[in-house]
Amino acid sequence: MDSKEISTIRLKNQQLATSMFQAPKELVAWMGAMQAQDYNQAKWAIGIRMPHMTETQIESAFNQGEILRTHLMRPTWHFVSADDIYWMLQLTAPQIKSVLNSRHRELGITELLVNTSYLVIEDAINAREDQSLTREELLHALDSAGIPTDLQRASHIMLRAEIDGVLCSGPLKGKKQTYALLSKRVPVKKTLTKEEALAKLAKSYFSSHGPATLADFLWWSGLPAADGRKALESVKNDLVSVKIASDTYWLSELDIKTPELTDSVYLLPAFDEFLISYKNRSASITMEDHKKAISSNGIFRPVILVNGQISGLWKKTEKKDHILIETDYFRPHVIIKEQLITKATESFSDYMEKKVEIRLG
Repeated sequence: MDSKEISTIRLKNQQLATSMFQAPKELVAWMGAMQAQDYNQAKWAIGIRMPHMTETQIESAFNQGEILRTHLMRPTWHFVSADDIYWMLQLTAPQIKSVLNSRHRELGITELLVNTSYLVIEDAINAREDQSLTREELLHALDSAGIPTDLQRASHIMLRAEIDGVLCSGPLKGKKQTYALLSKRVPVKKTLTKEEALAKLAKSYFSSHGPATLADFLWWSGLPAADGRKALESVKNDLVSVKIASDTYWLSELDIKTPELTDSVYLLPAFDEFLISYKNRSASITMEDHKKAISSNGIFRPVILVNGQISGLWKKTEKKDHILIETDYFRPHVIIKEQLITKATESFSDYMEKKVEIRLG
């Protein structure tokens, strides 16, 4: 197996070359979780993997609470299936808290302050008929109760409320994100033991993201190394391994035969799982191009994926009656069949339900 084969199998497993699912929550559950700090880009991360779905349909699934957006791993925003949120939070929260402890001490965020904040948050949300509040509305409630929200305290209190399973995403209010009480949004489900949760997360990751290494899994999940090794060990019998140089790649036994790769072009969103979910990204992007696709402060830009390789950037501009897509290839000699880039833009047009014009760079 070489880098091209790794990338080809990932295209299939990440549901880019194939699409097995009918509902957004099914896709998100298959992926384990999908990075989502940019909400609009993250919706397209689902849409590009489900060509029959529109942005409106995906947003409906979000508003109905079938998929949730919350701080889940590392910690950063992720989409997660409502069916998985409780056991995943129970697994990942302890490590996130340990990472945040020193900063919380600096900010004077004590357990007493946290618990008092939760009471204020719960009362404020319960007082609303729609059972949701925007960030600004929640901060007003905390300020009114005398809870300090300056110096990033507000962000850390909200983050802690998410990883403790108090808050999660609520339905949009216009274009504004809201928070809701998790226990009201999603009925409390039976939790898994830590061992069961580790196994489930590892099986999900290597099935949907494989071929991948243990280092990739640790990066994606944010788990302590000991837990990550234990997780992989528990599912090894369900996976196969391939040694490439000094690295061992794991993948589902069903995927050991490399699928045939036909010519393909995808307009991947910012922070897409195809790139961000691996510590070692060399199978899909060169070191030279890495800094073009990913900024020095960790911003993953929208990229053009050509036959499994990151080959350029793209951006969209909303116009009155259409969307303008502009491309910027890393190398002028990149040759892309016209029908492939047309197909990629038509897919985005169908998703947005709006005419798209493309300007090749």
